[in-house]
This record gives sequence, C-alpha cells and structure tokens, in this order.
Amino acid sequence: MSLFKLLEWFQQMDRRIIFLGMAIAIVAPMLVPIPLNFEVDERVQALYDEVDALPAGSTVLVSADFDPASRPELEPFFRANLEHLFRKDVKVVMVTLWEFAPPLVVPILDEIAERYGKEYGTDYAYLGYKPGKELAIKAIGENIYKTFPKDTKGNPVDQLSVMQGFKQAKDFPLLISVSAGFPGTKEYVLQIQGQYNLNMISACTAVSAPDYIPFYKAGQLTGLSGGMPGSAQYEKLVYPDGPPDGVRLLATQSINVLNLGHLYIIALIILGNVAWVLTRPRNVAAGGKV
Repeated sequence: MSLFKLLEWFQQMDRRIIFLGMAIAIVAPMLVPIPLNFEVDERVQALYDEVDALPAGSTVLVSADFDPASRPELEPFFRANLEHLFRKDVKVVMVTLWEFAPPLVVPILDEIAERYGKEYGTDYAYLGYKPGKELAIKAIGENIYKTFPKDTKGNPVDQLSVMQGFKQAKDFPLLISVSAGFPGTKEYVLQIQGQYNLNMISACTAVSAPDYIPFYKAGQLTGLSGGMPGSAQYEKLVYPDGPPDGVRLLATQSINVLNLGHLYIIALIILGNVAWVLTRPRNVAAGGKV
C-alpha cells in the first residue's frame, strides 16, 4: 500500500478501530505497569514536607470527608498519607463530617494501622462522624471532648491515651483535611483556621483545587494536593523507591491511564492533520473538494 493510500485510509478508517485503540491505551497500563515520569508540584512538595517534618510521637488531626463518587481521586492520597504518618511513628486522630465517609475510611485506617503494629487508643483513634457542617467544625475548634464524647467503640474520648492534651483543634501540630467538597477544607479555613492560627494542609478533588490555591498562597494552607495528579505526586514522594509488597500505587497507575489516553488522542489529532495536508494537493488535482 502506497503512503498516499495509507493516509487516505487513515482519514476514513472505521471509528471502531479508534475505539479499540483507546481501549488498549486504557487497559494496557492497568495490566502491565508503564512508568511515566512526571514532576511534583510545589504545593504537593510543601504538603509532603509538612508531614515529613513532624517529629516521632506527635499527634495529628485528620478530617476524612469524601464519598464513593470522590473516592478514586482521594483514597490514594488518604492511603499514602496514613502510610507516611505511621511510618514516621506519628499518631493519628480521625474524624469525619460526611455521613458516607465512615465505611470508606475506617477499614483503611485499621488496615494500615495493623500493618504497622499500631494500637487503637494509644497510637490512633477514630472518633466518628459528626453532623452539623460548619457548626460541627466550630465545635471541633472549641472542644473536641464535648463534640465527640465517645468514639465509635464506646470509649470516652477524653480517656483515650492518644487524646491526652488534645482538647481543641489548635492543640494538634497539624490538621489534615481530605476534602471532596462541602463541608471540608474551605469551611475549616473559614471557620477555625484563622481564628486559631492552625497549621493546616489539604487534599481535595481536582475541581476544588483552583478555589483553594488562594488559601495556599495566603499561608492558610501550608500544602495542597489537587485531584488524581496531586495524589500521584504525593505517592511518588512517599514511595521514592517503589511501594512495598502488598501496596498498590492507585493514583500513579490511574494517572498513567489518563496520560496514555491523552497521548493517544493527541497522536490521532496530529496524524489526522498531517494526513489531510499531505493528501490535499492530490485530491485537489483530481477534482476533489479542498
């Protein structure tokens, strides 16, 4: 087949071939890891540095506020963040403001804590879900013991070893907001961050990231991860030499799928235009349409 015929065929090929190519571009990196290099954003690097600077034995407050719809974007960060914290021997106190979050976040918290040999009540605790949106956030800022009198296991929160000395949000050296929307990062910043001058970082969905960048530039957030790309960048920092056995880099794998899919589409656009330019003179000479 001559080059001209091949280019003509390319412009008129069955759309099912295009769909098949896209399917291969999506499935291939899921079956066989294809490492694609990418840069780490300044905001994600700042977030990682904040967590990495925590001394062993310190305690952080994590607000895990996402649902099944936002899980693909935020669960990879959530997992990598817990790995990072427990690996540094940092204690974790977790709360949620979204009613659909507990079934998602509690199994992950217990799984990773067990892998690192952490003891509930001493090294970590899950205080539960609190309705009330902004009012719940205000209450967390004022008095956590009153906001969560007992954890989900029925233990008095003020008697948990991990909660000793942490009555208010300001008592924690770092607040980590894993936020899919309202209520979440924005409400924490508006309601209590400024009032108590909290050291706060956030992981949010891609659609929310542009709204939170001003908070980062103003110093109200000291680190920010946005969507799947941010989660993949954080995974790259947490696992510079690759993940240990049994740990999957969910965001890195997903971002490779997106990248290959986009590269496939870009390649089709470029080849389509090249084919049109190269075949146009002959088509015009043959009396075809320009």
